[in-house]
Amino acid sequence: MSQTDSFIEEVTEEVRRDRLFTLIKKWGWVAVLAVLLIVGGAAYNEYRKATVKAEAEAFGDTLLAGIDADDAGATLGKIEAANPQQAAIAGHLAAADALAGDNAEFGIQQLDTVIGTEGAPAVYTELAQLKRALALPPETPLEERRAAFEALAVPGAPFQPLAEEQLALIAAETGDTDTAVEILRGVLASAKITPGLQRRASELIVALGGELASAQ
Repeated sequence: MSQTDSFIEEVTEEVRRDRLFTLIKKWGWVAVLAVLLIVGGAAYNEYRKATVKAEAEAFGDTLLAGIDADDAGATLGKIEAANPQQAAIAGHLAAADALAGDNAEFGIQQLDTVIGTEGAPAVYTELAQLKRALALPPETPLEERRAAFEALAVPGAPFQPLAEEQLALIAAETGDTDTAVEILRGVLASAKITPGLQRRASELIVALGGELASAQ
């Protein structure tokens, strides 16, 4: 390599270094910021995961304490929830505890609270509606009971088969056995039917004098 070529290479390399240095001075902060954002984002995600886990564990401990209190839902009904889902879960447990403790009024009140919880998952609110209808006292007018279950028996509703089972029982209670059997046959044809419900519906059809074979 001649001295001229060597000199040209050295000059070219210096120019490259100068350009790189200029670029670093001008845009280096962008690279630094990108690194900080990536590292900071990862750190925040880890912090958020740890926070969510801690909140869930604390909520679970509070629920267990409320259940252990065995005070007909009084303690469970006072739990402070961090979000609508937690509020719905606590409300369901408080209602179950109250109903088991023969405090139907407080149990229904807790279910009403769940139903009215804005932002709660639909499955929780609709389950609360079903449990509320089941918890209505015996003196509740028949039409009111029927209306409560009819609202839950619409096609596509998550608890449609269970609501229809109750409508069949109401029909049987009023002596309308034909309607009861017809409803139960519809229940047996449902894709959502569980083994337990299938057994109950079949037994009730037979008890009402219906033909079980025609329902299958």
